Amino acid sequence: MTASDASSAAMTGAGSGPAATSPARTPVTLLIADDDEVTRSGLRTLLAAQPGIAVVGEAADGVEAVEQARRLRPDVVLMDVRMPRCNGIEATRLLLAEPTGAARSVGPPKVVVITTFENDGYVTAALSAGASGFVLKRLPVRQIAEAVRVVATGEAILFPAALRRMVAARPLGSAEALPRAELTGREEEVLRLMATGLSNPEIAQSLMVSLETVKTHVGNVLTKLGAQNRTHAVVIAYESGLVVPGFTG
Repeated sequence: MTASDASSAAMTGAGSGPAATSPARTPVTLLIADDDEVTRSGLRTLLAAQPGIAVVGEAADGVEAVEQARRLRPDVVLMDVRMPRCNGIEATRLLLAEPTGAARSVGPPKVVVITTFENDGYVTAALSAGASGFVLKRLPVRQIAEAVRVVATGEAILFPAALRRMVAARPLGSAEALPRAELTGREEEVLRLMATGLSNPEIAQSLMVSLETVKTHVGNVLTKLGAQNRTHAVVIAYESGLVVPGFTG
């Protein structure tokens, strides 16, 4: 990711903003999964010192990540993708497939993928599996911490330019999802704007409609696409051809 990509990374979704990530609120509990002990230990030390975050555990591979997440019930899992025994993609699928509602008092944890390279096809696969976003290991720790806090509120974190490049380099075969969804013209328009990294208020301003109307459209898009979250919907938009690399709105 270029410096401009990092500085313009969009944390998208309804209700995002300073109030949603105030450190005065209950700390976000975090599990760190990475097979490199030095990286894992460094992330734990640095993130534990950030406001609003409590690191509750570590995992050295995907199997341990799933086991620890089920035992510790963290709000967020910071998930490396290239790990032994079970990679971060499969671990994400296993965690997000857990029952919710009456079968469990709280929903599954949010997953933030952490990786070294932005053009890693594994990252796109993890986003398709339901991860709420991704961060690069070389980003300043405050940006990684902010990503953790943002996804804990139920939002997604997108780096639109990097996501465009990843999907263009390695499509994952979701092209049929969009035609089957039968989105309305306005829903397709909202999805295109989501893919540029616009937040719900920004989409409302662009389309000159109310915020509640945008929230309704976004909810309909996610339901019709069968998308785990906003990020997954954007991946589908690129893979289906609705949005092409280079699209800026």
